Parts: sequence; C-alpha cells; structure tokens
Amino acid sequence: MTDVTAETGVLAAQLSLDLSFDGVPANPLVVLPLDSWRDAPAAAADAARLVAGALPVTVGVLAGPATPSLEPLIEAATLTLTPAADSGLSGRALVPAGDIPGSPDLAGAMARLRAAVERSPRAAITCGQLLRQTAGLDAAGGLAAEAAAYSLLLGGPEFARWLASRGEPRGRAPVPSPVLVSRDGDRLSITLNEPGRRNAFSAGLREALLDALLVAEADSSVSSVTLRGAGPAFCSGGDLDEFGTAKDLVAAYLVRLSRAPWRVIDRIAPKVRVYAHGACVGAGTELAAYAGTVIAAPDAFFELPEVRMGLVPGAGGSVSVPRRIGRWRAAWLMLTGDRLPAATALRWGLADEIG
Repeated sequence: MTDVTAETGVLAAQLSLDLSFDGVPANPLVVLPLDSWRDAPAAAADAARLVAGALPVTVGVLAGPATPSLEPLIEAATLTLTPAADSGLSGRALVPAGDIPGSPDLAGAMARLRAAVERSPRAAITCGQLLRQTAGLDAAGGLAAEAAAYSLLLGGPEFARWLASRGEPRGRAPVPSPVLVSRDGDRLSITLNEPGRRNAFSAGLREALLDALLVAEADSSVSSVTLRGAGPAFCSGGDLDEFGTAKDLVAAYLVRLSRAPWRVIDRIAPKVRVYAHGACVGAGTELAAYAGTVIAAPDAFFELPEVRMGLVPGAGGSVSVPRRIGRWRAAWLMLTGDRLPAATALRWGLADEIG
C-alpha cells in the first residue's frame, strides 16, 4: 500500500502540465499502468480524482481484466488500452488493441498514440479536454465549445505547419448543384453531389445541405430523410482548398455555430438515415454520427484526421461521435486519425447496420 501511495504522489507531479516559454507542452501524454492499482481501491480513487482534472492526455494501459476497483481510473482517463474487448465492466471506456487497424499489441498501440500526440501536442491536449467538456454538456453547449476550440487552433503553429505542407490550393470551380434533393410522398432524399471531389465538405456544399435539411425540419409532412453521397465516397471531409482561408477567427467561430447542418440533423435525428460508403472522413464521420440510423456499406471507413492537422473535429464530431461510441474510443479515433472499417464501426456503435 505504501508503494501505491507513493505512486500517487509521483502521478500528481506527472500530471502537472509543463509548458516551455513559447507554450510547447513538454509532457502532453501521461501513461497510467493500471494493473498496479488493482489491489488498492482507495489509492485508485485518489488517483482518479487527479487524472480527472489533468490537462495532459492520460492513457491507461490495462493488461488484465477491468475490476471494480479500477473503474474510477478508467472512467477518468482520456482512454484506456487493453488487449481485447471487455463486455463487462467499463465497456466503451476501453480501446481493445485487437480492434485497432493492424492489430498491434499494447506496446505497439501505445507507440502509435504517443507518436500522434507528440506530432500535434497542443491539438491533442485540446482534443482531450474538449471531449471531457462535451460529455457533460447538452448539444448546444458542446457545439459552442467545439467551435471555440477549433477556431482558436486555426491561429496556432501546428495548423500553420500542416497548411505549409499542403501546398497551394488547386482552385477547382464549384459544381452548379452540390446537393440534390428529391421527394417521394413523405420521404425526402438528399444526395451530396460533388463526386469528382469525393463530396468534399466545401462552404457551397455546406450551405446547400443546410438549406435542404431546414426544409426537412420545417415541413412536418416529411416523415423520413435519407442522406447519401454520389460517386465513390460518402464524404471525404473538409475541402482542403478552403483550409486557411479564414482570416477573422471570431467570424469563423460564429459561422460554425450559425451555419451548421449538423445542428439540424441532431434536431430531426429520429427520421434521418445515412447511407455511408467509401471514405467517411472528418465531416463525413461527424455528420453521419448524428443520424438516427447509420447504414454502412462494406467498403465504408470512418476517419477523423483533424488533430494530425493541428485542429480538432469541427463539424460537430466532439458531440456526435462520443454519443455513439463513448468519449474514450472517440479520443482514440481523433488523436490517432486511425481508419475504422465498417465491421469495427458496427461493433463500436458508429454504424447501426452493414448494407
């Protein structure tokens, strides 16, 4: 018991965020070997209180089973890695290494996560904190927190680094009808219609989708809404050509709050069915997760690459994705940018059916 008590003191020091003079975190990630706390429930509860208030990304590593004494620590951590799924205690709070693409062992999974966090430490810490906040907020509060975090990171050095690596925008001409809408009786069908760009979520597509969804919300005779993507992908995420064009970050924040199709999907979720296929990246994952039903084609994959770009999800994903799979597995997807295939998405709850 004395050793574990001493370990709690060491943990308190590790969890204090160490920033350089220019704001670079020296310790953006703290690893928690949870098995050592198994037989010390009181110390584990004390440690959990420290972890719950910590700024760094906190990652539990659990080789053995999740026991009741470890529940507070697992709950408090950003996420916990374990060798295999646990259908009992903790459930969605555990990230099974066997579900990770490539099926690494615990050490391999930890190395992948560490590399991702160290590549974009500011965005990673912001993402971890954002997921803690949205878990306790309603949709409106969560989306406001996300919009603020996203807009703040637009002015940061990690996004600037990604923007420099992207190269010059290609400047493609917009298509005349980025969204197609048709109606059959009480059923409204909406199709994202920029297949040549894999339905990249441009400002034009966003506005057209918002208009279509507002019709579905306002017309009480519409009983069901289906949302699809034309071409090889449902939605490949934000239009890369448009990243970095926002010069007024306050205006960017307000646009994310006021011109948000995901808010409308959330309000009419029970009657929305998304048919996801191919790439469902960034907004393609975030929007779909709001729907009452998500039907994933066998070739669908879900990916959230924003932290790698120095950002956090900005299309409502910090609210919609944790609702479906829990904030811990959402943290893994967001921090690593891993692709989640359809079968795993079904098992985790990001998809409801394969079809």
